[in-house]
Amino acid sequence: MKQGLARAVSKHIRRVAIAGGLEASHLLAQARLMTRARGRGAIFTLHHVRPKVPRAFDPNAHLEITPEFLEVAVLTLKRNGYRFVPLEEVPACLASEDTQPFACFTLDDGYRNNLDHGLPVFERHCVPFTVFVTAGCVDRTHTLWWETVADLLSAVHTLRFDFGAGEEIMAAATLAEKQAAFDRIAAHIHSGDEAHAVAKLNRAAAEHGVDPLALTERLTLDEAGLRALIASPLASLGGHTISHRALARLDENEARREISASADRIEAVSGRRPLSFAYPYGDRLAVSARDHRLAAGLGFAAAVTTEPGMLSAAANPHALPRISLNGHFQSARYVTALASGIPFRLFA
Repeated sequence: MKQGLARAVSKHIRRVAIAGGLEASHLLAQARLMTRARGRGAIFTLHHVRPKVPRAFDPNAHLEITPEFLEVAVLTLKRNGYRFVPLEEVPACLASEDTQPFACFTLDDGYRNNLDHGLPVFERHCVPFTVFVTAGCVDRTHTLWWETVADLLSAVHTLRFDFGAGEEIMAAATLAEKQAAFDRIAAHIHSGDEAHAVAKLNRAAAEHGVDPLALTERLTLDEAGLRALIASPLASLGGHTISHRALARLDENEARREISASADRIEAVSGRRPLSFAYPYGDRLAVSARDHRLAAGLGFAAAVTTEPGMLSAAANPHALPRISLNGHFQSARYVTALASGIPFRLFA
């Protein structure tokens, strides 16, 4: 319990520190200081776009923004002089002599609310966007473990789970205990055989009446939903693997299959080979230089990470940074701060 409380305090302190950094960056941007920091442009990462429904335990709150905030973000970027371009055009934009900064919007995992709540905002302002699709979710063969853990821990006060040395009983009565359990399960999933760990999680969830595949079906777009989405000329689909496993932890043949089969599935839905790809998780532990080479060799024009930063002419088109529009920081001031590029210079 003490460890859970310590983690909660640490996360709160970190969030306060980030907010302070964004406020400072906003002031510097308003004063037009460090104007070179924003580089050529920015790619923004989103996941859920939906009206906020309060949850007592909400470990994934950072992955959702409201439609109203998405509109604020678009209008703020317009006021700050950004033009909007499709992701697949980013390499050409970086090679061009056009000095006007550009912005891209990307949404990971293919959630239903991207169609229901994201698309109307993008259409209202004529903003192109890319949705990265996990093919196993489209086909209802794979699950979203972070969504499963959130629903499971919301439903229990204790949880039995095998981390590799036999079943343990974890306390999950308080919010701090639930968060500690979530963090421990997440670390376990990221530490070894991801598929095996997720299978164990799914069995534990089923024992408590949580159906992970039903959750995938409820939350993500199926083939018909994807076709409805791309009926808009503003929308495009990008690859995001079959199983949403960290590619760096797979051998080369398995990683290539995950990337290539993902593109095959999207082509079957859309009739068009995708030109963009997003690495699952996208950080330095989940993506390697080998994976960049695989994405390039498989014909993608652009591939994106979740490493934060602005775009420069020297950027590797198969390791592009992105900026998260985080559910904890839904403010026009923070959009201006992020789009200025200043936070990435101050905290590099």
